Amino acid sequence: MTKPTSDILERIYKNSSEHKDGVYTRLYRYLLRDDIYYLAYQKLYSNKGASTKGIDNDTADGFGKKYVDSLIKELSDGTYTPKPVRREYIKKKNGKMRPLGIPSFRDKLLQEVIRNFLEAIYEPTFSDFSHGFRPKRSCHTALEQAKLYFRGAKWFIEGDIKGCFDDIDHDKLIEILQRKIKDSRFINVIRSFLKAGYMEDWKYHQTYSGCPQGGILSPILANIYLNELDNEIAKIKQAFDKPATRKITPEHSSLSAKLFKRRKKLKSATGEQRTALLSEIHDLEEQYRKTPSKMQDDKKVSYVRYADDFLIAENGSKEDCVRLKEQLAKFLFDEYKLTLSKDKTLITHSSERVRFLGYDISVRRNQEYMTDSRGRKARHLNNTVALSVPFEKIEKHMFEKGFVRQTEAKKFRPLHKKGWLYLPDAEIVERYNAEIRGIVNYYYLASNLYKLQYFAYLMEYSCLATLAGKHNSTIKKIVAKHKQGKDWAIKYKTENGATKEKRIVKLKDCKGKCEDKIVQHRYSVNTNATIRARLQAGICELCGSKDKASYEVHHVPSVKGLDGTSLWEQIMKSKRRKTLVVCEDCHKAIHDD
Repeated sequence: MTKPTSDILERIYKNSSEHKDGVYTRLYRYLLRDDIYYLAYQKLYSNKGASTKGIDNDTADGFGKKYVDSLIKELSDGTYTPKPVRREYIKKKNGKMRPLGIPSFRDKLLQEVIRNFLEAIYEPTFSDFSHGFRPKRSCHTALEQAKLYFRGAKWFIEGDIKGCFDDIDHDKLIEILQRKIKDSRFINVIRSFLKAGYMEDWKYHQTYSGCPQGGILSPILANIYLNELDNEIAKIKQAFDKPATRKITPEHSSLSAKLFKRRKKLKSATGEQRTALLSEIHDLEEQYRKTPSKMQDDKKVSYVRYADDFLIAENGSKEDCVRLKEQLAKFLFDEYKLTLSKDKTLITHSSERVRFLGYDISVRRNQEYMTDSRGRKARHLNNTVALSVPFEKIEKHMFEKGFVRQTEAKKFRPLHKKGWLYLPDAEIVERYNAEIRGIVNYYYLASNLYKLQYFAYLMEYSCLATLAGKHNSTIKKIVAKHKQGKDWAIKYKTENGATKEKRIVKLKDCKGKCEDKIVQHRYSVNTNATIRARLQAGICELCGSKDKASYEVHHVPSVKGLDGTSLWEQIMKSKRRKTLVVCEDCHKAIHDD
């Protein structure tokens, strides 16, 4: 019996973990196995982009055995050619426009298959300080790592690679891939995606560099490319890091010895001698706590990267930072044709705040004494990393979304949300809850998270203002009408007729770390209702026929968008599925409906 491709992926991942310098051959043959495409489809069909068209009309709708066989045949006889991506533009936070490439769904499917193999090969070899677009890693894992490794740092270098995705050199990327992948046919498929070009305003444009953002392969190809930067910084760190000449300063050691002697004498002292010793010990303890204990002559570089944004923390001089910045800029430009942004690559003292992944980061200079569980006083917060909420960013978000208007400096007045007045009351509350949870859950690592209480307060009263505007009432009357104990809640009926309550979420309800679930098998789908199993069952889920030549998947962007007038819509709504396996005749009838 042929081994499933998911098992092969697991084996490649394990081998790459054990042999970092391993080389892989004959990968192309795995692209000719049909089971991997069903696995890829299972991953893609639930995404919002599954119904987004590229330059053709191909989407997740219509997938089936014929679809897979046709793609495999083209790969087998060497006639497969990816279509150019459709280019769109999305607005960035700074007002500029970012190009976004939208591939055909058929190309997305093959890209997802290739991505699985690249992930199995390269994921175990990536730096532990890389966090963007990687399994089990996120902005939060990058921030937690910064909090741990940046303790005591003196300087920050804020790194930003200008137009990283657009400027990746194709030839250099292929050269990097060929170091581990010795299969020209597999590499040529990746090359064909890079060179596919794009359509904009119905005109074809060839691509000479870059990985189009929006493509499934782009994130992992960018990580493979930028892993060279991670390796270079690891080399710099190895040469730069220097331990302190001694662990404790001589002054601190001297005071510690004096305290030890006087405390020893105190055990047998009486009368005036004891009083004098206690006074001396008190004065020495005050001096001891004010004297720096750590030697300041060590050197160290720490680093965290998320996609093309990175932050370097340095224990050294500002001149060291300038040299390091120039060294990295030269390395990236000379070796990989990438440019460090002059406007965003800054050198900042660690006592000041730097913005990284939406947080403000600084190193505390806190001289306050705190008593630990053993009753010892120490400056426990000194030299620790503080992650803070940038309130001006939250204020701007509320203002741009129309939740508030500014009355004076740092003072806001809640507004009703005009576009939500037509929604059911419970839906209005849920949308506000989603906004509150989104902000609070993202900033759960912040040391000043409690200050988001003002944000939650403004959002609650904006919600009340929206409900009041909808019912032509006042906030006071809305609260009185829906009063539930100390709070208020909107009562609503579910589809089965049960009565439930929808409350506005509180700050305390959002706090808490979101743990990832442990996955035993990275490349298998643990469900009995996979698309492949449903297609292989050979039963039309609409008409029930079992004797048709082939079956296809009917796919819709959202079950909520179905009105339930047709039988197929009623079935999909009852099953709460975005897919329906149907025969060709039923699929044609659905589209003709």
